[in-house]
Amino acid sequence: MHKILVTGGCGYIGSHTIVDLINHGFEVISVDNNSKSTTHLLDGIEKITGKKVKNYKVDLCNFDDTCAVFQENREIAGIIHFAAYKTVPESVTRPLLYFHNNLESLINVLRCVKEFEIPNFVFSSSCSVYGNTKGLPVVEETPLGEAQSPYARTKQMGEQIIEDYSRVNETNNILLRYFN
Repeated sequence: MHKILVTGGCGYIGSHTIVDLINHGFEVISVDNNSKSTTHLLDGIEKITGKKVKNYKVDLCNFDDTCAVFQENREIAGIIHFAAYKTVPESVTRPLLYFHNNLESLINVLRCVKEFEIPNFVFSSSCSVYGNTKGLPVVEETPLGEAQSPYARTKQMGEQIIEDYSRVNETNNILLRYFN
């Protein structure tokens, strides 16, 4: 059985992804510092799937604590990285908080991907990376535009970090861009 680490597993998308992964036969662990989420969703996951999910209450901006999760779970086959601050208005009023949290956590997770040779990495990005596009529909090949918020800029920068990282490291990477 493959073990998947879901960061931000106590959030809305993370918890739904965990249910789907479990229902498809994966063993799942979660990392969430619960600064903007609650562990109550883990109870819901257990009710739906019949499986208890281990959550590490870890701030991914702390490399040593992040690394400890990987040391304890050396058989991780993939990571789905949802953990990030995501409120656009808050990112405008507190840009440094967003840059620190969203980028430092990504860098720390990627450091562990490299150190523990994790073969698969999925990054939760955003349609906000496209900025204000002039043409519709927006497709993957649509050029990225000027970021309209610090949140969007962290997603653009995160994608660029992963692109640069993948040039010299053999990891399968996927960038998910959500539209709502």
